[in-house]
Amino acid sequence: MQTDTTDTTTATIAEHPVVASDRWLAERQRLMAREKELTRLADEVARERRALPWERVEKTYVFDTPAGPRSLGDLFEGRSQLMVQHFMFGPGWAQGCPSCSYMADHTDGMAAHLAQRDLAFVAVSRAPLADIERFRQRMGWRFRWVSSHGSDFNHDYHVSFTPEERAQGSVYYNYHAVDFPAEEAPGISVFHRNDAGEIFHTYSTYGRGVEAMMGTYRLLDLTPKGRNERADAPNKMEWVRHHDRYQPLS
Repeated sequence: MQTDTTDTTTATIAEHPVVASDRWLAERQRLMAREKELTRLADEVARERRALPWERVEKTYVFDTPAGPRSLGDLFEGRSQLMVQHFMFGPGWAQGCPSCSYMADHTDGMAAHLAQRDLAFVAVSRAPLADIERFRQRMGWRFRWVSSHGSDFNHDYHVSFTPEERAQGSVYYNYHAVDFPAEEAPGISVFHRNDAGEIFHTYSTYGRGVEAMMGTYRLLDLTPKGRNERADAPNKMEWVRHHDRYQPLS
């Protein structure tokens, strides 16, 4: 938002303009027009997303779950839509990724509402189920979380990379070749199951697309400090910790 700092009603507190109410209202209405443009654009993109063609899931995937082995179709739990959080938690890791945990912290409160719109949700990681369950209990989460350990699921949906792929200097992630620093990457994938039991992959998003699950970011974006992340940080989410690892605020 641009502000004319030559206005005599303007004072500065901590290098931020402070203006009279009529000026503030004019600036807010100007910004609201831009917000409405963004809302309309978001609605348009959402329509285009829903209109994307689908690809049939030909391969059989089996996951390790607390209830025993389950297929991808079983994860729908009778619904026609399934959303998967590709949670970065690889075999041998002591704990799940902090940023993926930040995403997951928003899930339990949404679960009942998603179910009402014919959408099942599950997190999937390559870590063995025992490690997943131990970490899930530590974090206090209730959402479903299964292991794809031993299957090609993570690799096929471009969120896990083999040592050979990484040795080449780049991997296929977020729909292009990129130098990715880890063996696991974040993502969200969506699937549809029809009445005949056929499964289709309808959508996946990676990189900043996973911010769709980060409601905290949306609230921070409304505040004066915003996300307050270092502009020069290689990883903008360097501040994020597992929610049980933040230092108490004094």
